[in-house]
Order: sequence, then structure tokens, then C-alpha cells
Amino acid sequence: MATMSDDEISERLRGLEGWERKGDAIERVFGFEDFQGSVDFVNRIAPPAEEMNHHPDLGISWNKVTVTLSTHSEGGLTENDFELASRIDPLA
Repeated sequence: MATMSDDEISERLRGLEGWERKGDAIERVFGFEDFQGSVDFVNRIAPPAEEMNHHPDLGISWNKVTVTLSTHSEGGLTENDFELASRIDPLA
């Protein structure tokens, strides 16, 4: 899968609320009431990530989960990153 151009990335980001570009990745911080809420969210992310065989980098703190998406094998952002982001959003 080919990496996306800067223009394609900017266009796709306009359709994803809360996601920001961070170099060769996109990232969003999700907030929850407590640590259990953060862990539960991570557990909800696992099935779509496994289904796509595309796995995010995750940072878990007490009431926040930082999700970072990039296609490491391609060295940048691909359609898979935006597809997974769109599947993750409604899980929050």
C-alpha cells in the first residue's frame, strides 16, 4: 500500500475529528473517567485492529489513551491508518 501525499493526508484529517498529524503518523488523545475506562477502550480497539492486521501504538495513563497510527512497513501514512482511525472513533 502506497504512502499518501501531504495533500491527501490533510484532506483525510478534515474528516476525522480530534486527530492530528505528528510527522509520519496521526494521533488522538481520548479522555475517560478513570483508569478502567482507559483499559476498556483499549480492549475495544483490539478487534478492529486485529481484523485489519493493523496495530496502533497506544499510550495509557490514568484517564487518557493516546492512539498513534502509522504504517511502519511503508514508512508513513496510508489508507489503512485513516480506515482504522474511523473505526476507533465510535468506540470511545
